[in-house]
Amino acid sequence: MFHLYILGAFFASVLGFFLLYALRDKERKDNRHRHHRADGLVTSSSEIGQCRQDDGFGTDIIIVGAGVAGSALAHTLGKDGRRVHVIERDLTEPDRIVGELLQPGGYLKLIELGLEDCVEEIDAQRVLGYALFKDGKNTRLSYPLEKFHSDVAGRSFHNGRFIQRMREKAASLSNVSMEQGTVTSLLEENGTIKGVQYKTKAGQELKAYAPLTIVCDGCFSNLRRSLCNPKVDVPSCFVGLVLENCQLPFANHGHVILADPSPILFYPISSTEVRCLVDVPGQKLPSIANGEMANHLKTRVAPQLPPQLYDAFISAIDQGKIRTMPNRSMPADPYPTPGALLMGDAFNMRHPLTGGGMTVALSDIVVLRDLLKPLSNLNDAVSLSKYLESFYTLRKPVASTINTLAGALYKVFCASPDQARKEMREACFDYLSLGDVYSTGPVALLSGLNPRPLSLVVHFFAVAIYGVGRLLLPFPSLKRMWIGARLISGASSIIFPIIKAEGVRQMFFPVTVPAYYRAPPAK
Repeated sequence: MFHLYILGAFFASVLGFFLLYALRDKERKDNRHRHHRADGLVTSSSEIGQCRQDDGFGTDIIIVGAGVAGSALAHTLGKDGRRVHVIERDLTEPDRIVGELLQPGGYLKLIELGLEDCVEEIDAQRVLGYALFKDGKNTRLSYPLEKFHSDVAGRSFHNGRFIQRMREKAASLSNVSMEQGTVTSLLEENGTIKGVQYKTKAGQELKAYAPLTIVCDGCFSNLRRSLCNPKVDVPSCFVGLVLENCQLPFANHGHVILADPSPILFYPISSTEVRCLVDVPGQKLPSIANGEMANHLKTRVAPQLPPQLYDAFISAIDQGKIRTMPNRSMPADPYPTPGALLMGDAFNMRHPLTGGGMTVALSDIVVLRDLLKPLSNLNDAVSLSKYLESFYTLRKPVASTINTLAGALYKVFCASPDQARKEMREACFDYLSLGDVYSTGPVALLSGLNPRPLSLVVHFFAVAIYGVGRLLLPFPSLKRMWIGARLISGASSIIFPIIKAEGVRQMFFPVTVPAYYRAPPAK
């Protein structure tokens, strides 16, 4: 009877998945054919005179933004011989509390792009896996790196130092021009983006033209509405601290505390500093100015930490350097637009719990580089746009796996008064603690080493079924069976909406998407 129940629950889940595929959102398909422009962000080039291909530099590609995505893309395309003009709002070293952990899958992409030396000379720390803590118990989850060169691992660092290294490397190429300025609008003519209008550091209004404009202006992008249908969700905020001269319980590991109400992260960002990120659900935070935040951290958060971290955590609060950052999630939902493309956080975001953002961005750059390589002429904007629609499908294995896992894990790791959700959280911790494939499988997905969405779904429902099995052993009862049924239902309600937003067809059946087979435009 027990086995029949488990099998029934499993097949019910699979049936629900395929029903979801059959009923996938048609609106997404319609959106791909709409031509939307946000007020104030697009200017018709006919209003500012005759459009020309370049602005004296002979530009092939304009890149808006020089963060992780923009800098890496500029170097990559410049190395391929493209004439690149990068316009970045502020070229001084950024100071952020996120974008500090690069997963091993992202490091492999750095190597592929020839940028691996950008994590050198910035006191970056090797990361070999995660340590998970819950109710006084802990388990260590190592990255499955046995098949790779000994240098391959995760890296954690100061985000600004990493970005400056990539900016320097991009700017060292003679065909890459990097300029400080604020892009105020995209220039459009007959439905095609011809370039950008921007304000220089000195306040001068200028226009720049190129056959292709790539917008990489980050999570706060003011241009994305011109090129996609942004559905930004802010499920929580991170409260950031830096712990100095603090020894983590497990060296060279990220630490995740399954606290109440939501997770707390620790990872090294230099040889003497540890980043702490406290997740606070919702968008309303205790005030830093009047001391409410410090009190919250000391009375609510600190008691849930491992003893080794308590004193350093309190000391960091007393130093008063508390910072906050909203955590955004936004599925990729682009409007294929001749002459323009979105990338990075301007295009696609996921909860930063799993540190997958830079891995997705670097993977996207590899895909785009390979698509553009056979093209010597970018001037046929309509044909180029049609060809680059395949980018949105080819990026899916890596992007959708990391995005879905980030959203699902965050919901599972948050505390809940619901008994079924509590059981799911406990089952997830115990499943990962089993070792072997039960830990290496999910960690390979999280780290970007195994970009297989189907493997993610299998592990996710394996956790749910494992939780049901624990409820029904040694003797099932009606109450436990009911909780088990709600556990399966709850797991489905967590993962299926995320998969739907990512695109079922693109995730699991990419070869059925026509753009998958699209050939480069004729030279």
